[in-house]
Amino acid sequence: MPKNKKTKNIKLVTNPFYTPYIQDYSHRFECYKGSAGSGKSYFITQKLIIKAIQSSRKILMIRKIGTTIRDSIWQTTLDIIEEMEYSDFVKVNKSDFTIRFTNSDSTFIFKGLDDPEKIKSISGITDIFCEEATELTLDDVTQLNLRLRTRRKYPQMFFAFNPVSKTNWVYNYFGFTPENQLQETREYDDTIVFSTNYTHNKMLTKEYIDTLQALKDTNPIYYKIYVQGIFATLDKLVYNNWSVKDFDYKEILKKPDTIAIFGLDFGYINDESAFIASIVDTKNNIIYVFDEFYQKGLLNNEIADMIKSKGYSKEIIIADSAERKSIEELRQFGILRIKPARKGHNSIMQGIQKIQQYKIFVHINCQNTISELQNYSYKKDKQTGEYVNQPVDSNNHLMDAIRYSIQALNTHKPRVLNFRF
Repeated sequence: MPKNKKTKNIKLVTNPFYTPYIQDYSHRFECYKGSAGSGKSYFITQKLIIKAIQSSRKILMIRKIGTTIRDSIWQTTLDIIEEMEYSDFVKVNKSDFTIRFTNSDSTFIFKGLDDPEKIKSISGITDIFCEEATELTLDDVTQLNLRLRTRRKYPQMFFAFNPVSKTNWVYNYFGFTPENQLQETREYDDTIVFSTNYTHNKMLTKEYIDTLQALKDTNPIYYKIYVQGIFATLDKLVYNNWSVKDFDYKEILKKPDTIAIFGLDFGYINDESAFIASIVDTKNNIIYVFDEFYQKGLLNNEIADMIKSKGYSKEIIIADSAERKSIEELRQFGILRIKPARKGHNSIMQGIQKIQQYKIFVHINCQNTISELQNYSYKKDKQTGEYVNQPVDSNNHLMDAIRYSIQALNTHKPRVLNFRF
């Protein structure tokens, strides 16, 4: 890396594959498609920090949902600054999620696109990093690009993502094809596209690599996406009757013939505890998924606290009946109206077929629900190559929860007045 008076004392260890591009600002758009562990976000953040040290910049660090920032790009940026031994030259504002570089007057601003009005009020943006870009919409990206109208040199937008689906906007937007999606670098117009996987990152531990490789047997689709870095939309998804939509749940509940339903699937060490909240328009056969939580390692008292904090403690919640003890404990913790789901022969397919009769709108905040809907698939017969009428037992924690919740329509009249969003 060329040295100047502001960078000569910086300690910098970069991924060798990306190193030649650390001070290459010749493309307005830089696209980083890759597997888990390929070092995409890490390198982009390093590059932006170098840029911020060299001259005054206003850098916008974006994720779709603001609440995910603290444990992702915010912490990554702080870690890199510390590793570069540059902490003495920055001022960190944890409440506003900003980092100011005192030597160059550069500022990193961290925002979620769930509050677009706050983005509109920021002027003078010189650079934008969209982490987990597949969570954004094409309209989000268009609006962000319009914000990048500075007179400073080298305005840039950076995109980092795993290749989750060919149906995602990034596939066509960045010109991916089956033939070029593994091409390491590709340039066109004012765009450069990187396609990498974990093998490009020489700094990974053996334990991490072993974890990635284990996906080859346990989840072949995830192996393609998160290990090989290949777009791998499932051929036969269980649900094709859904779309992402920004809506006000309070306005939905004002409509006649609407009912709120709630479902819970238990997990702990290896699986997430998954809670889902929806509104069913029984007249128009529409399900509006408006809230979720999805987390490993939760004890039952913590699940109860989560339900209470969201204002759902007085609602009827249909939970996995295989966890009768957990259901009883939740009652003792104040979730009095929780009930076991009915299970029996073919109950999974009966529930799926029931949900398939509805049009589903998923709120943009419910990213885990969106992810499971994108990947929840039927099993494939190895001999015939035909899909069988049975779902794969993965990507299904929230899918199970919504299947349980739909049972409330037949047996209970849920309360709809007490919860908040």
